[in-house]
Amino acid sequence: MYSNEFEAGFSSFLERHEYDEAQQSLFSIVRSAYTAGWLAAGGTPLQEQRLFQLIITPPKPEHEPPAE
Repeated sequence: MYSNEFEAGFSSFLERHEYDEAQQSLFSIVRSAYTAGWLAAGGTPLQEQRLFQLIITPPKPEHEPPAE
């Protein structure tokens, strides 16, 4: 078990911008390696997908005509 001083220092390190950059770089490396292995094992190539679609509904008129 680590000392409180160590834990406080480590926590401070994790809150720094440099750690966020290092974490993102590591994630990119791991994802690239996994993708290469996936393709080498005969996996289907990755396809770009739409992440989201905006659905815009027209505003309702204030007074609708009576239904027949």
